[in-house]
Amino acid sequence: MAVWIQAQQLQGDALHQMQSLYGQHFPIEVRHYLSQWIEGQLWDAVDLENPQEEFKAKRLLDSLIQELQKKADHQVGEDGFLLKIKLGHYASQLKSTYDRCPLELVRCIKHILYTEQRLVREATNSSSPVGGMMDSMSQKYQQINQVFEELRLLTQDTENDLRKLQHNQEYFIIQYQESLRIQAQLSSLASLPPADRQLREPSLLSKRATVEAWLTREANTLQKYRLDLAEKHQKTLALLRKQQTVILDDELIQWKRRQQLAGNGGPPEGGLDILQSWCEKLSETIWQNRQQIRRAEHLRQQLPIPGPIEELLTELNSTITDIISALVTSTFIIEKQPPQVLKTQTKFAATVRLLVGGKLNVHMNPPQVKATIISEQQAKALLKNENTRNDSSGEILNNNCVMEYHQTTGTLSAHFRNMSLKRIKRSDRRGAESVTEEKFTILFESQFSVGGNELVFQVKGRVPFIVPDKVLWPQLCDALNMKYKAEVQSNRGLSEENLVFLAQKAFSSSSCNPEDYRNLTMTWSQFNRESLPGRNFTFWQWFDGVMELTKKHLKPHWNDGAILGFVNKQQAQDMLMSKPNGTFLLRFSDSEIGGITIAWVAENPNKAGERMVWNLMPYTTKDFSIRSLADRISDLNHLLFLYPDRPKDEVFSKYYAPPLSKAVDGYVKPQIKQVVPEFTTANPDPAANPTYMDPVSPAVSHPHNYGLYPPM
Repeated sequence: MAVWIQAQQLQGDALHQMQSLYGQHFPIEVRHYLSQWIEGQLWDAVDLENPQEEFKAKRLLDSLIQELQKKADHQVGEDGFLLKIKLGHYASQLKSTYDRCPLELVRCIKHILYTEQRLVREATNSSSPVGGMMDSMSQKYQQINQVFEELRLLTQDTENDLRKLQHNQEYFIIQYQESLRIQAQLSSLASLPPADRQLREPSLLSKRATVEAWLTREANTLQKYRLDLAEKHQKTLALLRKQQTVILDDELIQWKRRQQLAGNGGPPEGGLDILQSWCEKLSETIWQNRQQIRRAEHLRQQLPIPGPIEELLTELNSTITDIISALVTSTFIIEKQPPQVLKTQTKFAATVRLLVGGKLNVHMNPPQVKATIISEQQAKALLKNENTRNDSSGEILNNNCVMEYHQTTGTLSAHFRNMSLKRIKRSDRRGAESVTEEKFTILFESQFSVGGNELVFQVKGRVPFIVPDKVLWPQLCDALNMKYKAEVQSNRGLSEENLVFLAQKAFSSSSCNPEDYRNLTMTWSQFNRESLPGRNFTFWQWFDGVMELTKKHLKPHWNDGAILGFVNKQQAQDMLMSKPNGTFLLRFSDSEIGGITIAWVAENPNKAGERMVWNLMPYTTKDFSIRSLADRISDLNHLLFLYPDRPKDEVFSKYYAPPLSKAVDGYVKPQIKQVVPEFTTANPDPAANPTYMDPVSPAVSHPHNYGLYPPM
């Protein structure tokens, strides 16, 4: 069902939230009359951080205005006349608003659609039967929203109590002034004749006694009101801390973890809109309570009454300041990370965002953010609050940016679009550490003032991602699988058999049981410093070579399941020897980075009646830039069936290059084909074509021969 149809069925607070998305920046009538068109556009295909995408946004804006004008032109009748004028006005309004900044229109509509989808999803979950299964995410969101409602009621309660306290205190002050007036009258009696004094003094003394007794009682009542109010504030702040811990230490940290994994090929970390809405609710509630505590402090100063309230209010002030400080410093986040690998003299981008910037009016005095590059050691020193303010490990151009407030989405962010690493200062490396293992971090710093410079915060962008020295093999498997799927851009990841093969390679083991590797750990040195046994490359270099080759040349075949890939020579032999001659499989080379070889079963030319498995010398990227894998397989007539029993043309024919066209102007086009000499005839002569050949590249044209690995 269309989102807009469902959004119109929202009720209560959800409906109010949906309606608040619209205004002069984007009228709700435009959403209503163009709902189908709006939901059919690829808004997510526009990268808001890339200024070069502006032409896409401009095209969408122009299309929107055309659709709106078309809708206006089709209105007829009396009611249609008014609507025609209104829609035409909106078309002009949107053009004048967004013509110079079309990316802001895309940002606005993406925010609207995302929020509507969230509101509809939450409403659907809450209206489902109580006994129905609600996923953990929905339950978590519901719990957070319930606590916000409880905080709202507590804050409203303390607001009512504060008003009552203020009213009672004002009346107390009036009565206190009355007692002073009576005392003044009594003092003035001394100048009167004794007879007059005796006549007036008793009633004044009686009045004074009554007022003073009332003041004593009321002072105790006021003190009780103050203590009760302080205790309620303590309860509110305790719940606020708990809610803030859930949002900042659980939800926001999980988002940062997803962001970290996304940098290594994981799924997108997801939008920040719902986190921002929670943080904004937190900031509103915190600020309301802070103002209440300040008002309570003002009332105490206005009318000091001896007791413990002064100490309580000092404690509350300190607590609320700690809470708001934690909120502001934790919600200064890196929305778009800089690249994991930086090169000098190369442009890169990043975006930082303050999730509470709009609600705390930080944007009224737009802060400036500065980016510097620091070493891993400097980052650790910063975390320990050691003074490294003037330290940096290089120079970044265009490293200052003013935060901008986007009215339509309520976001406050700084977009560093053209940073460039001018120079880098290398640290003293440990013995075995290479230059590529040095780690640096981009530090984003700023200063925010909140509440008209009442509070000033120094902020730094997030704790650096921590890279452990060693990890359990199953954790590494998850990371390798995630990275492989992302690099190859394939839904087909690494199977359990593939991962066992990788474990055998990584740990130099022959075990085929996955459980044998479950508790093993791999160190960074094993992963990418120590060469594999008998090789001059590391485990990661080998795996990275496989990914690169697959991504550039083998992706369709990997997706088709035509490449087994992660199979060693012995396994290939065991698999093929039970199959008919001409059966072949594709496996990644053990001896060469980024190589793939063909193994097939055929007759042994040196021994009649005996069969053997042959291994072709590996293909690399260089080879496939000359002739594709499918065409090479097509060239080799002795390859008949892809393991286990699929005719090769059935699997690869759709990837064969089309046949050459006829000669033009008398010229005949040459054609490159590969040849394996031993298999160019039905019964090859071993003496004429020796089996063991010099290792020449398989990417050849006539008259070169094709090299073979020694048969097994």
